Order: sequence, then C-alpha cells, then structure tokens
Amino acid sequence: MSFQKIFAAARAFALVSFLALSGFLASSGPVSALTGAATARDGNSVQLGDVTYRLDGVDAPELDQVCIDNKADAWTCGIEARDQLAKLINKRTVRCDDVGPEKSFGKRHRAICTAEGDKTSLNEQLIKLGFALAREPIKANVKAAATEAKASAAGIWKGCFVAPQDFRSGKKDGALLGTACRPDRDKEIRAVLFPEELTMPPNCSIKGKLAVRARVTGNIGIYHLRGCPSYPATTTPDRWFCSEDDAQAAGFRKAYNCRRPR
Repeated sequence: MSFQKIFAAARAFALVSFLALSGFLASSGPVSALTGAATARDGNSVQLGDVTYRLDGVDAPELDQVCIDNKADAWTCGIEARDQLAKLINKRTVRCDDVGPEKSFGKRHRAICTAEGDKTSLNEQLIKLGFALAREPIKANVKAAATEAKASAAGIWKGCFVAPQDFRSGKKDGALLGTACRPDRDKEIRAVLFPEELTMPPNCSIKGKLAVRARVTGNIGIYHLRGCPSYPATTTPDRWFCSEDDAQAAGFRKAYNCRRPR
C-alpha cells in the first residue's frame, strides 16, 4: 500500500473517531427535558430520579426558615412551602424542561416543570398560592402570579417574612415583607425571623455556618456532618440541610475535618 493510501486511511479513521466522540459528548450533556415520578425536595426544588431541578423563577422559603402569620405566631413556612409543592404534584408524573444552569452555586439546573394533566406549570402555581417569590433569572411565566399573590395577601404574604435570599445570606436588616409586618415591632419581628437557635427540620441534621473564610473557595459557608469533630462544637448553626447536595447547592463547602457520617 502506498504512503498516500495509508495517510488517507488514517485521516478517514481519525475523522470517524472524532465524529463518534463528538456524538458521545453531545449525548452526555444536560438533558433538555426529563419526565418521571417527582418528589418535592423543598419549596423550589423537584427531584426526578437522581436529577434535582430548581424551579425556574421560584424562590420559596427554605426548610429551616421561619415566618410570622397574621396572628403574630411563628410557623415553619419553608416546610409548608414544600408540602404545598408536594400537593400540587399529587403523585403525578412531572415533565421538567431544562432552561439553564443555576446562577451561582451547585451543579443543578433550572427548569419549568408541569404535572401530568396541568396546563399551568408548578412554578406559576406555587407562586400564585403565595408560597414563593419570583426570582431572577426568569424564563417561566410567573411574574403575573407573583403580583397577584402579593396583592391578595396569599400564603406567606398574609403574615410577615424576609425574602428567602436574605434568610440564606443572614441579612438581618433586609426588608420585611407581608401585610402583617408592624413597624413598631421591627426588633421583635426580626428576632423571631432570625432566632439565635434555629430549629432543625425533620431529618435535616447537617449544620451550616456562614463563614468569611469559605469565600476563598467561592462559597458562603461551611457545613458539618455528624461524625465530624467540628459538629458538636457548632452549637448555633445558621442553616440546617437535609443532604450534602442541598448544602452544596446553597453555596456551602464541607468542613475539612469531616469524615463520612456515622
């Protein structure tokens, strides 16, 4: 065989290999849409199989977040938001359309999710019920629902709360939202919304602590697992998480002295 033929054959083989590899890489990228049985992880996260999406345009209270109702009583609004999302799903198959990666932390993608038989997305329905705020970036049709929920004092809007973003970052001087916020009780209200000892939600035993030193790794805090030497020493966590995935999605890194939980 001549040198020219050997060279041509080698080029053809390289081209086929490149195309095959390109096809593999393309197929292994983010799935544009996923359909299956769904679980509400929290008020703005839906899990399908081993994939967790954040509902696009939705910012619900965190599981460990506290709100105040219209009777001035504290209540676990984050758990209620999750339960409301679970009711909307109602054990039905859910389709989630991927609209892009999260803006800041974690490897999750944002999605517009719709339960089987519904014409309106879960994103829009939850916000219309008043158990979440609209959050940029937004591709889902939720802005009108957000305006309606606030105007009608639906869900958490009938009481007093801080935006989930302010709660996550520990911004205790952020705006108070809702129809039941009393300017003459500002200090007392903030003490309830940011308690010194945050109650652990059921089955959410991972402790999170906001820390300036975590910014070196591009995070906002550090999380501690059971079995870590630092776990018992962290007596006043700023956050509670149900899984390491949730902690990482919230911008926390694992404590360097941690081992696997026992």
